[in-house]
Amino acid sequence: MVEAGETDIARDELVWLLSECPDFLDAHVHLGLIALEDGDPKLARGHFGRAYELGLRALDAADNSHPLPYVRPSNRPFFEAAKGLVHCLIATGREAMTKDIQRRLAQLDPTDPLGIARMTGIQGT
Repeated sequence: MVEAGETDIARDELVWLLSECPDFLDAHVHLGLIALEDGDPKLARGHFGRAYELGLRALDAADNSHPLPYVRPSNRPFFEAAKGLVHCLIATGREAMTKDIQRRLAQLDPTDPLGIARMTGIQGT
C-alpha cells in the first residue's frame, strides 16, 4: 500500500492490526517509517521504541545469550526498529540514549549490518 502511494490506508490498516495484536513488531516498524516520512520523529520514536522493547522482552524471556544475526529474515524487524529508534533519538536530541542500544546490538550481531555504530559515533566496540 505504501509503495502504491496509499500511505493513509496503510496507516489505518496497521493501526487496526495493532488494535488486535498490540505486540506486532512489524506493524510498529512500518508505522515508525510512515511517521518518519510524515516528518514526525516523536511518533516514529514511539513506534520504533515499542518494537525494540518488544524484541528485548522476547530475548530476555528466552534467556537468549547467543548471537542474533541480522541475516535471518525473522530477526530483521528487531534490528530495523533499533536503527529507526537510534535515528529518532538523534533527531530529537537524545543521542546519549543511543549508546546503550548500540552496545546491546553489538552483542547480538557484532557485524553491525545496519551501520548503527556509525550513527551513534561508537566505533570498534
